[in-house]
Amino acid sequence: MDFSKIENDLISEIKLSPNQAKIFLLVTTGGKMTAKIISEKLGISLDDALNTAKKLIELGAFIDITETEFEAMHPRFTAVNMYRKMCEREGIKFKQNKIVDNFGVVLEEAYDAARTK
Repeated sequence: MDFSKIENDLISEIKLSPNQAKIFLLVTTGGKMTAKIISEKLGISLDDALNTAKKLIELGAFIDITETEFEAMHPRFTAVNMYRKMCEREGIKFKQNKIVDNFGVVLEEAYDAARTK
């Protein structure tokens, strides 16, 4: 499945950086992984993978399993959680956002499939 539209929407609606959006989608659709695997799969430095994944914890997208291993929470919960946190940071009134709500719907099948291998 092509997630480029979701990636662009994550950047525009939740204000993720391009790397944050890519890493969020990778872990959400691929399952728990280490910063080393993220780095290899995306062709970015290990430091960038690690720092970005840790930032995604702060943004409400990931939980840390160990210092270098990360897991995404369920996308229906995560999308709204990240949007709520972005609204707080930006001083925007939190309200329903259909684009954000759609992230969870679209990503749910891939999320579940990655965790039931």
